[in-house]
Amino acid sequence: MLCQPESIIFLSRNLKLSAHLYAPSADAPSRAGAAIIIAHPWTSIKEQSPANYARLLSAAGFTCLTYDAAYQGASDGQPRHLEDPAQRVEEIKNAVTYLSNRHGIDPTKIGVLGICAAGGYACFAAQTDVRLRAVATVSAACVGTLTRRGLEKDSPASEALRMQLELAAKDRSGEGEIPPVQMLPERFEDLPAECPAAMRDFASYYCTARGFHPRAEGLCLPRSWDLMANFEAFRFNAMISPRPLLMVVGEKAVSRWFSEEAVGLASEPKEVFVVEGSTHADLYDRVEVAGGKMVEFFGEYLV
Repeated sequence: MLCQPESIIFLSRNLKLSAHLYAPSADAPSRAGAAIIIAHPWTSIKEQSPANYARLLSAAGFTCLTYDAAYQGASDGQPRHLEDPAQRVEEIKNAVTYLSNRHGIDPTKIGVLGICAAGGYACFAAQTDVRLRAVATVSAACVGTLTRRGLEKDSPASEALRMQLELAAKDRSGEGEIPPVQMLPERFEDLPAECPAAMRDFASYYCTARGFHPRAEGLCLPRSWDLMANFEAFRFNAMISPRPLLMVVGEKAVSRWFSEEAVGLASEPKEVFVVEGSTHADLYDRVEVAGGKMVEFFGEYLV
């Protein structure tokens, strides 16, 4: 039986981040102090997809750290529901600092796993933080590209972005109360019949018993768009080398192209691993194949 994670707090830019530390299972093989930071998707929290991977990886002997991003979940930060790429990247680096100073962790054996948008943040952080010795992603995406063009590879520049930037400007100027954007409906049944397949995929996780959590409200402040719109997660992926990069994607994921292009921008060692039959959100909780690949990857490189 897996142990319950330890609730901890660590600081990032003087904000207290609510975190869970998963100790290795007692019957797991020794990883000699190896640890993995697991960062959550946009509008998500640590109890969702990060917990699924943390349980699997801690059962395989790794210490795992999950946390809520600032402005979200149980972590500090105002205004609430802000998505700030610079802050998200800094949190990964501060998580490295926390683990490096924790008893029982080998600071030369720290890796990172970023899920969805955090796959972009994990790559960006590792490009310059050489303390991250191995980098893995699941269903990775770049929030900059998402806000400029959307999830599909051949999407044109989004007219919605112009509208969001106008709302962001009003939000910053205090021109009335600008409500947060509701990214998904409250219930799966409320999806429009003609909604894109990608939205249905996300809702099948976040809006059902698979992944629903009351602290994951699916909200994002309009001013987030002017922080995300010119972010480029993968442009300097070559700087990760000679440290390894693994990007795991679903065969049917509309976001698959993000990982394929991101690995194309990286130098060796690098790999795209495709999980047959899976969509983007399938890999949030159907972790057996993807998680097994993670155990193999981190077991090889965090030694």
